[in-house]
Amino acid sequence: MAKKAHVSETPATALLKSRGVAFTEHPYEYLEHGGAQHSAQVLGLDPFAVVKTLIMQDEKALPLVVLMHGNRTVSTKNLARQSGRKTVEPCKPEVANRHSGYLVGGTSPFGTRKTMPVFVEESILSLPRIWLNGGKRGYLVGIAPQVCVDLLGARPVHCALEE
Repeated sequence: MAKKAHVSETPATALLKSRGVAFTEHPYEYLEHGGAQHSAQVLGLDPFAVVKTLIMQDEKALPLVVLMHGNRTVSTKNLARQSGRKTVEPCKPEVANRHSGYLVGGTSPFGTRKTMPVFVEESILSLPRIWLNGGKRGYLVGIAPQVCVDLLGARPVHCALEE
């Protein structure tokens, strides 16, 4: 049996371990701008169950985290309305890196540098298992979606658009 590639601990996996959360590790070869679609393809996962972690900001430049299906985009208009904000837009990569403490492409919702409100596309919570970034480019962790609510206080919203 082939030995599994070891991935060094990240703030995300340290948090999951400290809270006793069971997770599986899924390293893959990172592709610049490949996104969740690429990781789903190389790992043989459904892109609907691979969850993107997006750092966005509101009209006051206050950051927030959005968890979205890998093959969907965020309706910022719907997200703003449901989160009680005037507007929401993606952060520039360098700003997202500063808020999260991770590099874009390796952003996990767990163990972020700043505590930010987290919003999760509600249909993600009905999946039996999800795969999201473990805090490093080319590294996903598989968890139960309820962990996002239990650990992060993620608020369900309906803001997905077909890609």
